[in-house]
Amino acid sequence: MCDDQKEEAPEILPFLSKGRNPPRDAENIEDDGDVEDTSCGFWVFKGRILQRFATEKMYVILYGFAGCVMTMTFAYFNGTITTLEKRYKIPTKISGIISVGNDISTMLTAAVLGYYAGNGHRPRWMGIGLLTIVAFCLLTGSLHFLYGAGEDALKLTREYGGQAEANESFPDTQNDQKLCQTSASGCVQDVGVWVPQIFLFGAQLISGVGQGLFYTLGIAYMDDNGTKSKTPAMLSLSTFLRMLGPAIGYSLAAVCLRMYIEPTMEPLISREDPRWLGAWWLGWLILSGLSLIAAVVLFMFPKELPSSRQRRVQNRQTDSKTETDIKELSCADMLRTIKRLAANKVYVHNTMASILYFFGYMAYWIFTPKYIETQYRQSAAMATMATGTVALGFSAVGVLLSGYVISKYKPSARAMASWNAVVDFMTVAGILCYVAIGCEGSDSLNSLATLSAGNSCSASCHCDYVHYAPVCTPENITYISACHAGCSDKAKDDLGRTTYTGCKCMASSTLLSDPETQFALDGACPVDCFNQFLIFLSVMCLLKLVGASSKSTNLLIALRCIPHEDKTFALGLGSMAASLLGFIPSPIFFGWLIDNYCLVWGKTCSNKGNCWLYDTKSLRYALNLTAAAFIFVAGFLNISVWYHAKELKIFDEDKTVEKDLELTKIKSQDNE
Repeated sequence: MCDDQKEEAPEILPFLSKGRNPPRDAENIEDDGDVEDTSCGFWVFKGRILQRFATEKMYVILYGFAGCVMTMTFAYFNGTITTLEKRYKIPTKISGIISVGNDISTMLTAAVLGYYAGNGHRPRWMGIGLLTIVAFCLLTGSLHFLYGAGEDALKLTREYGGQAEANESFPDTQNDQKLCQTSASGCVQDVGVWVPQIFLFGAQLISGVGQGLFYTLGIAYMDDNGTKSKTPAMLSLSTFLRMLGPAIGYSLAAVCLRMYIEPTMEPLISREDPRWLGAWWLGWLILSGLSLIAAVVLFMFPKELPSSRQRRVQNRQTDSKTETDIKELSCADMLRTIKRLAANKVYVHNTMASILYFFGYMAYWIFTPKYIETQYRQSAAMATMATGTVALGFSAVGVLLSGYVISKYKPSARAMASWNAVVDFMTVAGILCYVAIGCEGSDSLNSLATLSAGNSCSASCHCDYVHYAPVCTPENITYISACHAGCSDKAKDDLGRTTYTGCKCMASSTLLSDPETQFALDGACPVDCFNQFLIFLSVMCLLKLVGASSKSTNLLIALRCIPHEDKTFALGLGSMAASLLGFIPSPIFFGWLIDNYCLVWGKTCSNKGNCWLYDTKSLRYALNLTAAAFIFVAGFLNISVWYHAKELKIFDEDKTVEKDLELTKIKSQDNE
């Protein structure tokens, strides 16, 4: 037996010192059987060295590391979602449906698995959950190896288009579909357009099972195996470590997206070009390895920490009324538990407030990189880096500050609920600031593009199925393509730039129809929105700091307002409700909302494809005002939590138990 295991049962030492055998009643038999439940390791990975790590601190650190890896995977997916849309021609509404696949499986499994697995070996169940994350990473990344970089991306490389470049001085205008056509061209054929979408959705479904197991069981295990006075600090530390995941995940996405989708080839366009596709698949290989390591680490932890078992035994000795019966696991008992939770007003209102907050803020968790790209004309790498590294750094600071304040000042449940309401209303104020932070250059670019796409001149050029390839006129007007500008020829200028000439459709927007001015350069006109982007980023960082400070307070209220025996199931039921009412419908709804303001679709034979340009001004108003409305209602629900939480105790640790434990340790040392 390990040394730590010997110290787990100090209650038998007084009997041995007096030359008597300890009593062999039911309690002692149960305690002897618990020795294996407090042992670290599994299979051949066990021993005295591992037993040293069976502590509260080590669990919090490793649980935080595992949570960091898990959030890295979801952040990486969000950071690369715009690239996936372009690569596989996915509308935003469909990408929203794909992103909620994990929430659908979480909804279907969290409550049931939380109810049954909560009474089993929880760390091993969490390890199994992380193995589903490994499968999620491998399935998502394998799409690139099945379909490759895609013909559209390869055409923009020097290796693929080298021969075409050599002949560009004498182009075949009849075969070049970027130019104005005299007759309608065939539509763009897509091969297996639905297969990647189904593949991505299936991978998300698998990951949801692991997500539900990890969060539901992990938090309950932490609260059950630690002292209540330390719970706020442990929650803050684990949340802080977990929140490093999105920052690292977005940073990894930014690094990968700076490389071209086919790293061995040289692209002919810059990263700022909207047609740029980064190496989105590369990060999934790294994330799958990290997830596997995290799964093995959690498998090592015992069913119950030795320190927790010691407190449990001491509690039973000092309180003869302590309940020792094993909870019945049945459908009837589950229904009784649901009725108890439904009658708990603090639990119900706190859960509803969280759901409404999640519903409104989910749009920013998933679509912020897309929002930055469309509103402020930043590259995918820059948008991902800003969302992850910079903004989430403030979230981490907010979590640590809140944990410090809660641990030091031990506020009441009412104080925590009131702070949650204040955070909601501050978030609404910040989102309203988003409405005012627009970029005039970006707004005017899109409105002019709409005019160019809809005039009769461009319609006569049959540009319906022309790929998005923007050109810039001398008047600094961006056209969707040279075809939409009515250009009939192209050549290279002295600087080596591709120039389109004979652009007859520009006359409708030119005061003097001078043939010498009817030309356009390849690429979109430059738009400077960097200052507005910095202002937006500053407000976003402030909201991240404030919003993160309510994570610990919200979770503490959820943990303390329910009985101990219902804790795991209540967390699972809350997770299921959040998925059903918040995490699942929100991305679909906001994806549909974003698609409604699309101006230019990448049309194919089978569907509309992905969106290339949006009505940024209308989108800015609709998206932000809708999100603010949901969070505003959540603030009033937190006021209701404040009203009903007057009798709720957050810090009710029994100090006598700790003193008894200290005395027992002293006695055992004297006996030794």
